[in-house]
Amino acid sequence: MNRKIKFEFLLCFSVLILFLLTGWVQAVNSIIPEETNLVADIVEKVGPSVVYVDTLSYKTYRNPLSPFFNDPFFRDFFYIFPQPEERRIPQKGLGSGFIFRSDGYILTNEHVIQGAEQIKVTLKDGREFDGKVIGSDPLTDIAIIKVDATDLPALPLGDSDRARVGEWMIAIGNPYGLSHTVTVGVLSAKGRPIYSGDSGREYENFLQTDAAINPGNSGGPLLNIKGEVIGINTAILPYAQGVGFAIPINMAKSLLDPLIETGKVVRSWVGIYLQDITPDMIQQFGLNEPKGALIADVVPNSPASRAGIQRGDIILKVDDEEIVNAAVFHAAIQDKKPGIQLTLSVWRDNQAKEITVILEELVTEGGVESALSPDLQFGFEVGEITSELTRKYNLRTKSGVVIIRIDSQEIIETGYLREGDVILQLNRQTIRDLQGWNAALTMVEPGDTIILLVNRRGRTFFVPVEVKSSSLLVP
Repeated sequence: MNRKIKFEFLLCFSVLILFLLTGWVQAVNSIIPEETNLVADIVEKVGPSVVYVDTLSYKTYRNPLSPFFNDPFFRDFFYIFPQPEERRIPQKGLGSGFIFRSDGYILTNEHVIQGAEQIKVTLKDGREFDGKVIGSDPLTDIAIIKVDATDLPALPLGDSDRARVGEWMIAIGNPYGLSHTVTVGVLSAKGRPIYSGDSGREYENFLQTDAAINPGNSGGPLLNIKGEVIGINTAILPYAQGVGFAIPINMAKSLLDPLIETGKVVRSWVGIYLQDITPDMIQQFGLNEPKGALIADVVPNSPASRAGIQRGDIILKVDDEEIVNAAVFHAAIQDKKPGIQLTLSVWRDNQAKEITVILEELVTEGGVESALSPDLQFGFEVGEITSELTRKYNLRTKSGVVIIRIDSQEIIETGYLREGDVILQLNRQTIRDLQGWNAALTMVEPGDTIILLVNRRGRTFFVPVEVKSSSLLVP
């Protein structure tokens, strides 16, 4: 009897569950239409706003033998015709862009249109327009192109500050000339600093995504699932897969008005290179906590050098604003106009000091400030700077010791220290040669944390190093 009751109970319970599941599926189907595809819907809507950018520039080639070819004796002897001393060789480029104003204004990368003498913009519907550069900013790699057209489909600009890591991202562009290619990924990270080896430029605060970005994607939009532009696709790591970078659209939005009105962005500069203070540095610099922006280098003939700012100074305040790291310093001065006078509170030789500096207009890339924050472990070997190593590493200094071997895979992968880097100081003590390096090491014991001043391609920065046994490892 009990067995029969249990069977009937289980049967009724199963029927109830089946009934509930059927109702749930029907409810879901009534809410979500058939054949819904969110990405496809967004691409169909925003695709006409993405454009193909063709550029034509010319590179001047000088014939090294032209003096001989144009000499009458050589022409007669070798039976050759006069050769032009210079030739202009056409070079084609391609990239992407997107319409952000319906009256013909297009956003793209500065490196896409750099040096271009002719620009052709092609819309998805096949219409072609001659493009004109309205303004460009090499320091952020942003440019605006204008075409003579109206009622164009414009993309809405989103808020990159509110974008969250892990959100879905859609990249649209023309990689390798393949028009309107769509890739999908997520926002992998925010606030990435990147270095462009080809141009020598450094960029800060970029977005990172794993949506595939390839040559030709530059200047195209990075969109969220609302179809809003979150970034401008810009760069990739050539030795990695799934690592692409985009300019935050909020950075671009702040530059649109000056670029359209004047064609450029007027910036102030101090003329210093900055890096954050790490816990390993505070003892050497006499600090109680890792706060402040460490001056890793001072640009010659800059406002900073004229004000008496020195390498190794630590900026604690700008006027009355406390500076906890390099990023805060950048934010404190980014809206300041040239000619403004600032009072910097700096820490030098274990005491506070106030220095007045007058901001000037930034006219070259030599004064771009950036931050380095080395925090990885690795080992290395140094050697004397010889003529052979000078040629091998294209060194710009004869003083110091050069890193000739990397013992750790971590530094190879990160590049915070590299073969060819020159060490100029150890614990603020100048290193002129290998003998000086070895002498300085006699004052170092295992477990100590030392500060190295490193020169790379004429740029200097500090690196904290923890000494372990006979090798040096960055903590």
